[in-house]
Parts: sequence; C-alpha cells; structure tokens
Amino acid sequence: MGRLEEVLDDLLDLVEQVPRGRVTTYGALGDAVGCGPRLVGNAMARHGAAVPWWRVVRSDGSLPPSHRGEAVARYREEGTPLRRSGDAVDLARAYWQPPVAGPAPA
Repeated sequence: MGRLEEVLDDLLDLVEQVPRGRVTTYGALGDAVGCGPRLVGNAMARHGAAVPWWRVVRSDGSLPPSHRGEAVARYREEGTPLRRSGDAVDLARAYWQPPVAGPAPA
C-alpha cells in the first residue's frame, strides 16, 4: 500500500469537515494526516471531486488558476471571506485548523 492510500480516507474525511465559509490549506491537512502538502494536492486532484475541494487552498489563500472561477463562485455562495481582489481567500478570517487524524479504531 502506498503512502497516498494510507492517508486518503482520513484526508477526505477532514476535507468534509471544513465548515461552509471556511478553508484550510494543503499543508495543514498534510500535517493533520502525516504527509506533505504535495501528497495532499495529488490526493485532491485524483479523489477530491466528491468532497468540498474548493475549501482547500494554497498557503497564500489562492487556488490553481484552473479552479479559481468555480471556487470563487462557491466562496461567494458560502460567504467565505475573500481578499479585496476577490480572487483569493482571506486566510486571516477564513482559516479552519483541522484536527489531527487519529488512528483508525480497531
């Protein structure tokens, strides 16, 4: 089993916990499940369509340009605080800290 498969369920569960109008970062999710932000990005690219992917942003509050249009529409719908430019999240106001994922129950 590869590293992605080891953390995928916990990762997607955490993404589903991000409240409406809030966001977290790839790095914060990685810290919570015990992997790096690039692995989180890989997991979201492959498996994130079924969870609120727009609630996961880069450490500067931005999204890759290919997702920005749809994400901004969702931010506005949810009331997520945006920067004045309107194309990135205001992390100081919108950040949600994920809890550290514990081991699966036996």
